[in-house]
Amino acid sequence: MQQDMKRAIESAAESSCGGAEPYALQVVDDSMEPEFRRRCIILVDPTGVARDGSYVIALIENGYIFRQLVLENEQYYLQPLNEEYMHEKRPIELKAIQGVVVQQSGPHGRRKDRKRYDD
Repeated sequence: MQQDMKRAIESAAESSCGGAEPYALQVVDDSMEPEFRRRCIILVDPTGVARDGSYVIALIENGYIFRQLVLENEQYYLQPLNEEYMHEKRPIELKAIQGVVVQQSGPHGRRKDRKRYDD
């Protein structure tokens, strides 16, 4: 998953869009279920403000990762939503955040399947 996400993010950065333009990614695994189903599309704002509870794209040692940002005991962590992946919870510095998820839609892009997160 991380290599696919890395290629997609790098491709978005190299496109005709400016570096601050939102970009779309497809979720390729079930680590963020039930909120984000496999194959759903997420819209990422690279200028978004990450807060406790935000869904973010972060740069880690071996690539990019999609997780929820949580604040516990004055330390930020990236954690999956799927309990089966909770062993992957990791501390993170805010400077590693590359974008904030502002919307998701189903894999077929139907308007009724859209949900916003930038309130």
